[in-house]
This record gives sequence, C-alpha cells and structure tokens, in this order.
Amino acid sequence: MKQGVAYALLAYVAWGLLPLYWRLFQNMTAWEVLAHRVVWAFAFVAILVTASKQWLRLKKVAADRRSKLAVALCSLFISANWLIYIWAVNHDQVVETSLGYYMNPLISIVAAVIFLKERLSAGQWIAIGLAGAGVLVMTLELGRLPWVSLALAVSFSLYGLAKKAVKVDALLGLTWETLMVLPPALIYLGFLQAHGTESFTRLPLGTMLFLLLAGPATALPLFWFSKAASLLRLSLVGFIQYLSPTTSLLLAIFIFHEPFEATQLISFALIWLALILYSAVSFTETRQNRAWLRSEHRA
Repeated sequence: MKQGVAYALLAYVAWGLLPLYWRLFQNMTAWEVLAHRVVWAFAFVAILVTASKQWLRLKKVAADRRSKLAVALCSLFISANWLIYIWAVNHDQVVETSLGYYMNPLISIVAAVIFLKERLSAGQWIAIGLAGAGVLVMTLELGRLPWVSLALAVSFSLYGLAKKAVKVDALLGLTWETLMVLPPALIYLGFLQAHGTESFTRLPLGTMLFLLLAGPATALPLFWFSKAASLLRLSLVGFIQYLSPTTSLLLAIFIFHEPFEATQLISFALIWLALILYSAVSFTETRQNRAWLRSEHRA
C-alpha cells in the first residue's frame, strides 16, 4: 500500500508540475516541442527496452490487424493530447488544461456509454449533468466553448478507450506509441533544419539539455502510474489522480498569474461536485454489490 501510494504521488505530482517544464520552451512552437518530445521519448524507452531485452515482446504487441489499429489510434490520440497541452501551457491556458483533466474521468464515462454500451445509474447521470452545466457556465463566460479543456479531455479519454483494445505494459505501450509517430517527427525536424527555422540549436545550453530530458519527463510518470495501478485499488488511484489538475491549477493562479474569475470558480465547483457525486454513487453501488454477493454466497 505504501509503495503504491508513493508511486501514485510521484506520477500525479510530476504530471501536475509539467507546466513548469514546458514553459522552458515558450519560444518554440508547440509542433517543434512535440517533435522533440516524440524523438527523445522514443530514444529513452528504446534504451529501457534494450536493457530489459523486450524487443521480441514488443513485436507481439501488434501481431494482428486489430492490435495494430488500436496501437495506431493510441499513438494518434496521445500525440494530439501532448500537442494541445504544450500549446496551451505556452499560451497562458493552464487553467483550461486543469479543467480538462478534471473533466477527463467524466468524459471517459460518456465514451464508455457510447462505445462500450455501459449503463449508468440515475445518480451517475446527474453527475454527468452537473459536469455539463460546468462546461456551459465556462462557455457563457468565455463566449466560446472551452476547446482546450474539451480537446484534452476527449483526446485522453479516446486514448484510454483505444488502450483497452491492446493490453500492454506502460513501457512497451509507450514504445509503440512513440515509434508510430517517430518518422513524421523526424521528417518535420529535418524540414525545419533544411529551411533554417529550427530553434533547438539556438537554445541556451541549459534549455537544450532540459529538452533532451523530454524522454524521461514523458516516460517516468507513466511507469510510476503503472506501478501504482498494479499495487493499489483502482478507486484509490482514481482519487489520487486529482492531485495533477489541482497542482496545475495552483500553478496557473499563483505562479503564472492567470486570471481566475468568479464564473470560472462556479464552473470548477460544478465539475468538483460532479466528481464527488459520481465517486460517492459508485462507491455506494460497489458496497451494495459486495454485500449482495456475500449474502448469495452464504445462501
């Protein structure tokens, strides 16, 4: 339990602090930062796969057409998520990224209902309605949909959905996901180099070294999360996950000094209430189901 909680805290605090990391590259375009993230993440995981002698296992992950399609979708959705997140952080939209990751579990539930035909109770539907009200409040305040929040939540939810189709550990999964988009990333960086528009070689040495660490910054939190998920109950991991958007929200307000108006507070409060209600309803239903199973067993 202690080990699992430690791994979960490491993962979610690291994800919550990532805006500080991506802000180091504010003078680069999000596309260029993403391309470097893909390249250095692949280099890092390739070293780990080699050290653990898992290249043969890697081939078996996408052995059939269905698995290859699922891996390709995983790669597409996580790359889109990374791109939007990097762009948002470097365009003073960290509050919106925080809202997106608060919304993510609820969007995942809606995706499960649509694609996996899962059923929700009345209380769970009320929670989804509250979350929708939170998005509506934000939309009315902004005069537009909070597209950064929705895009982050939807892309990560679809990533999770695609992950269900190909069950693989974090290391091999991330290796495939970066391998799939490695060629276009290298081509894009080569194009920038050929046209003299790349930023990497013009970065200060310290910033350049930090960009090379995009591999560990991408992979390590995923490994810590994988460890936590294997040691803890999913409900506890789900509870700890809110550390990440909470940390990002605090950074946005107190470090980056992004505006946080009363209307935004109302929107966040509705999302928080939705998450609390959904968690409470799910916990109650789980306890009732266990009690029923115990009574059936005794009978």
